[in-house]
Amino acid sequence: MNYLNMDEKKLLPVVLELNILLADYNLYYQKLRGFHWNILGKNFFDLHIKFEELYNDAKIKIDEIAERILTLQHHPVSQFAEYIKLSDLKEVTPLMKDIEMVTELLGDHKKLLTQMRVILEHAGEAGDEGTIDMVGAYIRELEKSSWMLNAWSKNTSDHLDTSMIRKA
Repeated sequence: MNYLNMDEKKLLPVVLELNILLADYNLYYQKLRGFHWNILGKNFFDLHIKFEELYNDAKIKIDEIAERILTLQHHPVSQFAEYIKLSDLKEVTPLMKDIEMVTELLGDHKKLLTQMRVILEHAGEAGDEGTIDMVGAYIRELEKSSWMLNAWSKNTSDHLDTSMIRKA
């Protein structure tokens, strides 16, 4: 039964891309867990808490993405071997310096954001407002997390672009 009142053929690309995002988030989640467990150094307390915050958020998104795929009347991919094949994110050793961990996460954020925008394009073509709403919120949240991690990685003497500020 098509209770969604949407063209199932137009939804197929949305489902395929959502499964890739599901794979991406599963690898991202596990990477965050590894970083959380293995962080060392003077930034331990800050990053240990931040990584936990990020993996708890990722865990929720994993469930929401899978449930969205089910809502669209398809089964989500649920095997880690498939996640590794589908995802553009790569496994890395969690035994790295704090700045390397943050740099790795920012690279993953870039890939996640790219995948989310692909989903938005397909969802728009399918008239899938539910997916558009969900993924749009994910983009906003991930952009904010990226800004915060990027700010953490800067020196206090660094500055943002001031070209839009009127000089007195």
